Amino acid sequence: MTQARDHGGGLDAAIARYGGARADWIDLSTGINPVPYPVGGIGAQAWTALPDTEAMHRLLDAARSFWNVPRGADIIAAHGASALIARLPSVFAGDTATIPAPTYNEHAAAFRAQGWSVQEHGAAAVTTVVHPNNPDGRMWRAADIDGPTVIDESFCDVAPDQSLVTETTGGGVVVLKSFGKFWGLAGLRLGFAIGQPDTLAPLRDLMGPWSVSGPALDIGARALADQAWAEETRGRLAADADRLDALLTGAGAQVVGGTTLFRLYEVDDAVRWQDHLARHHVWSRIFPYSKTWVRLGLPHPDRWTQVADAVAGV
Repeated sequence: MTQARDHGGGLDAAIARYGGARADWIDLSTGINPVPYPVGGIGAQAWTALPDTEAMHRLLDAARSFWNVPRGADIIAAHGASALIARLPSVFAGDTATIPAPTYNEHAAAFRAQGWSVQEHGAAAVTTVVHPNNPDGRMWRAADIDGPTVIDESFCDVAPDQSLVTETTGGGVVVLKSFGKFWGLAGLRLGFAIGQPDTLAPLRDLMGPWSVSGPALDIGARALADQAWAEETRGRLAADADRLDALLTGAGAQVVGGTTLFRLYEVDDAVRWQDHLARHHVWSRIFPYSKTWVRLGLPHPDRWTQVADAVAGV
């Protein structure tokens, strides 16, 4: 059996160890917006009919406008960015990929699963970067992009001015977008790939028909057209990230990176911090490659007191 890779989440296991009901817990181990886009009503046809081309066109038109996709670049939608990540190695020719670490581990896993060799530095057939990077928030530049490259912008919607989507005018560059993080709708399973038509054509074939559900087509199109909600959300996330930094640095942690959806802290003992927070039913993210990094997402506006109480005395 394949061993599960390290991710955020895992709240059920935390509850089993530390007790309490799920409603008692705050899961800050992910970088998901705690105030999701209001999905509103969904028509019955979205549930009962096979997703049709008109609904897909509405979604892709909204996505193209929201992300300022360059003329000539193609865009496809799928059931989550992770589904695209798993199939992307098939788009490229070669057998060696460069993926600077530490970063989101599904990219290396996808290439290795298809027989590629993965390295952290050096020339390769394809390079993958996460922009901004998870977990440290590192931003890449257009000057860093040279040759076939996957640019994972799952967290970039908090900083749209930093997007590298303009680089998709070059052959072999694919930008990934995730709907679950900024919009807080991870359960909707919606992701996008942007790139040149000839680059994306085999990926579209691999995804097959009806890769996006009817409800996801409907909700995604509405959300991507709502610029006012996006602007208001960016402001709230920035203010809440500052608030979390003040709370954690007051307890002795040091900010070492992150985005306005998640913050990365240096502490004396990451395992001890996670254990202490968990005893107050706040779940955090630590990493197998660091003894001192703790990553926290943002709490819902109604749960700040619980986080403050958990941090106290750590």
